[in-house]
Amino acid sequence: MQLTHEHEELRRNLKRFIDNEINPHVDEWEAAEIFPAHEVFKKLGSLGMLGLTKPPEYGGLGLDYSYSVVMAETLGHIACGGVPMAIGVQTDMATPALARFGSDELRREFLAPAIAGDHVACVGVSEPGAGSDVASIRTSARKAGGDYVINGAKMWITNSLQADWMCLLANTGEGPAHRNKSLIIVPMDTKGIVKEKKIRKIGMMSSDTGLIHFDDVRVPQRYRIGEEGNGFTYQMMQFQEERLWAAANAIEGLANAIRSTIDYTRERKAFGRPILDNQVVHFRLAELKTEVEALRALTYRATDLYVEGRDVTELASMAKLKAGRLLREVSDACLQFWGGMGYTWENPVSRLYRDGRLASIGGGADEVMLGIICKYMGTLPGR
Repeated sequence: MQLTHEHEELRRNLKRFIDNEINPHVDEWEAAEIFPAHEVFKKLGSLGMLGLTKPPEYGGLGLDYSYSVVMAETLGHIACGGVPMAIGVQTDMATPALARFGSDELRREFLAPAIAGDHVACVGVSEPGAGSDVASIRTSARKAGGDYVINGAKMWITNSLQADWMCLLANTGEGPAHRNKSLIIVPMDTKGIVKEKKIRKIGMMSSDTGLIHFDDVRVPQRYRIGEEGNGFTYQMMQFQEERLWAAANAIEGLANAIRSTIDYTRERKAFGRPILDNQVVHFRLAELKTEVEALRALTYRATDLYVEGRDVTELASMAKLKAGRLLREVSDACLQFWGGMGYTWENPVSRLYRDGRLASIGGGADEVMLGIICKYMGTLPGR
């Protein structure tokens, strides 16, 4: 992926915004276990950051996906994982299907305000009994007159306690699990929606995560995205961008952890010399940096192919798998070199250790990524 002057300007402007408008408040938001999404998103929308790849007629910039990858990577400059994840949900998880397949009316009503930062969006796929196994969701949307009547529950839903609308995956018919689902836009102030509770997590503290119940929630059928029964397919397409986003977003945080560990171990002494002078330390850090650059190369290659219109499900799954593994490996290794200081709550490496653990679970667990890769390799049993 060749970075142009425009890519670098995007990175520079976004990094300046992060330094001025986000990082000074991160510790406060982490302690509060929520951040002011509407305020932050409105500022990002005013900068044009929430619609980089979206159609210009709805307020987007109409750029190719490489710009989203640069944005995701730069969001790793934020001093926590929760805020960038919330932004990524808005830009690359809740809105891609709406932008591609939604009616003009639906896009004007919901996509345009999301791009402007006037609306906060969330995506409702996971349920109390269905996470990575998307086909087994049980939330239903049955037709009643010109409406859908929705019943069920969604869990682990990022942004859901502040969201204005949800991109909901629900069963809208009988038949095969991959052909009976639809994506439906559901305004979060609709009667019958119960925000049951805020889920407290071990990391991603500033990101609000909710358990949401739907009790005879009625929305117009015109709120359906695209064709009825194609929701599973649309969601799988959204997952390509979500997984590329997750891989790109990990890179800067990993690199920062290594840099800060070098600085700390150069100053910190044990047994009369800097910790960094021990070969086991500087060799290990060199090895970890090599792994991070390999992740960057894989992510950039997948992005190039995606921009060309190719199916990158296999490569995106590989990149997401590698990112999750490295977030565990790098943060654990660096934390060890910080010693007791690494075990403190405020330490940036310990925050990465907590926040980064989600990457191997959310958006499809490592085991799901391995299954996808094996499918493309033709190595699954019976294939």
